[in-house]
Amino acid sequence: MTKKKTNTDLTLVGHLAELRKRIIIIGLSIIIFSILGYYFAEPIAKDIVGRAPDMDFVFISPSELMLSYLKIAVVCGLVISSPIILSQIWMFTSPGLEDNQKRYILIALFLGSGFFVIGSIFAYLIVLPVIFKFFAGFQMPEIQATISFANYLSFIIRIVLAFGIVFELPILMYVLTRFGIFKVEFFIKYRKYMILIIFVVAAFLTPPDVVSQTLLAVPMLVLYEVGILLSKMGEKSRLK
Repeated sequence: MTKKKTNTDLTLVGHLAELRKRIIIIGLSIIIFSILGYYFAEPIAKDIVGRAPDMDFVFISPSELMLSYLKIAVVCGLVISSPIILSQIWMFTSPGLEDNQKRYILIALFLGSGFFVIGSIFAYLIVLPVIFKFFAGFQMPEIQATISFANYLSFIIRIVLAFGIVFELPILMYVLTRFGIFKVEFFIKYRKYMILIIFVVAAFLTPPDVVSQTLLAVPMLVLYEVGILLSKMGEKSRLK
């Protein structure tokens, strides 16, 4: 019986062929699910508009609303196909990992996906209404707020993705300590510098307003402390 080749046994050409195969599968999954997501673009757009009941929206070019629907469809395609994307990346990289590395990376991927979803839901359901309520307080009778839907959609996507990515911080800290790249003492020793970095990152990821930056920075500070706790667990496992 012939032994099936793994990624570690492949030549450079074999690796490139395997990589091309994974990329094609990922690309097809994104395209298929984006087409599916387009059929739900209108109800999603209505729900997004409902998050800001005090604002009036317009589209200022003939193609703006259609392009916004396409953007919603692509985001849906990426979200729905994310399990396929992760599985294809895992199938390409896992043959080169040791058994204990596979176990901990799988745990990190599973928890990281959960944290990303939690961060995105937290931003959409809790953070965005607070931001919109704050901005609505600046309206006056003489100046009516008429907002481009495309700009509004980009604002929402940016906030939701920023929170989803930031909620990955504890998992990143766990992986770095689990594989010995950093020690827990490093995160504790430089905590005060990390607070400054967190506010800078929050300012970079969010639109230029104090409310968005603060609403992102405060959870990041909490997540940093959670990351220290997870890092202690990771370091103990590594030492064992």
